[in-house]
Amino acid sequence: MIEVILVIDILVAIAVVALVLLQQGKGADMGAAFGAGASATLFGSRGSSNFLTRATAILATIFFLANIALAYFAAQQSGPKAPAVPAAIEQAPAPVPAVPPVSEPPAVPAVPK
Repeated sequence: MIEVILVIDILVAIAVVALVLLQQGKGADMGAAFGAGASATLFGSRGSSNFLTRATAILATIFFLANIALAYFAAQQSGPKAPAVPAAIEQAPAPVPAVPPVSEPPAVPAVPK
């Protein structure tokens, strides 16, 4: 199942890149605004969406849904979040040997002034 979603994800990503590169930007017709009769495009009035923009939106939605599905399946396969503790660590630690107390250092005589 993951392989199918991954193939769909890759194909849709390539298609989105191709569709974005095929589209013209808002300023593509700016030269026509100065005397060619298409002055409305200078300010970005574009009418309804054409086929390329709708196809890009649909493919982008499929791309995001495929990535969410891949993330879900990857989280399901990861198993427990905490690593298993080896049996050697589960045992009680060995007792620490007692250290004899340190004797108090001898008093230092005062220096005369």
